[in-house]
Amino acid sequence: MDLKDHIRGIPDFPKPGILFYDISTLLAHPDAWQVAMGRLAKEVSRHQPDVLAGIESRGFLLAAPLALKLGLGFIMVRKKGKLPGETIPFEYELEYGTDTVEVQADAVTPGQRIVILDDLLATGGTMAAATNLLRQVGGEVAGAACLIELTFLKGREKIDIPCSTLVSYNE
Repeated sequence: MDLKDHIRGIPDFPKPGILFYDISTLLAHPDAWQVAMGRLAKEVSRHQPDVLAGIESRGFLLAAPLALKLGLGFIMVRKKGKLPGETIPFEYELEYGTDTVEVQADAVTPGQRIVILDDLLATGGTMAAATNLLRQVGGEVAGAACLIELTFLKGREKIDIPCSTLVSYNE
């Protein structure tokens, strides 16, 4: 099955000149969703993770059900101020300014093998920040997986972990 057949391109979203790759059409198609999860399970399993980390918010849609399918734990990497309790922040540079991601202080047991999931690998900044944050709290980040990669944005150049993607777009 070609998963691209189930991903909708929406021009000029969220702003003019951007082509947004919408996975909601894939999520709504039971066969395509099952195929995508099966392929992600195969890619993620080779890293032998203890826990999966999902990056807010569409990464949750992948990591949580995949963790359940694989019998693993799930942790959330969220934007600042979105998690209850004590959190550990990681600030990172954007093209114009900074952003911060956080995890709960007790989310990771030191030495746990973690695979990070997100819907999209674009510039790599958020994936690199999540990787650094999870290492900072004692995790061993074994790899990452995404449904989509925008190869023309060269996000892989910013990350230092293996990353599997199911589909890629070159423009």
